[in-house]
Amino acid sequence: MKLHHKPYELCWFFLLGAFTYSLLEIVCRGYTHWTMTLTGGAAAVGLYLIRAAAPPKTRLLQCLCGALLITALEFTVGVADNLVMGWNVWDYSDMPLNLYGQICLPFTGLWFLLCIPAFGICRIAERRFHPAG
Repeated sequence: MKLHHKPYELCWFFLLGAFTYSLLEIVCRGYTHWTMTLTGGAAAVGLYLIRAAAPPKTRLLQCLCGALLITALEFTVGVADNLVMGWNVWDYSDMPLNLYGQICLPFTGLWFLLCIPAFGICRIAERRFHPAG
């Protein structure tokens, strides 16, 4: 079933992702950066759209796609923030299997695990935004 997403529902997910990611980063690191707030919002909208477009019973594939999406966003923002602008928002250079210090395999695994509850929230919200006729 293909769903038509209304602007307010995508805005709701953007705000939820922006708030949740910023809060998570503040709890874990003690601070965040405004670009991470925007990245968290974009990631949440992306996860919601992945969930809506995915065939039923593909949760592991959804989580893999979600982790790759978040990693791609993190790399793009990291290159812009850290390498181009020199803001030094984060540096994964000391992490194993990192790429230019902007992304690393352990965090991609963390994003995979965080996609599990995120897709559960997407499912609940989808039912609220698109109740069965």
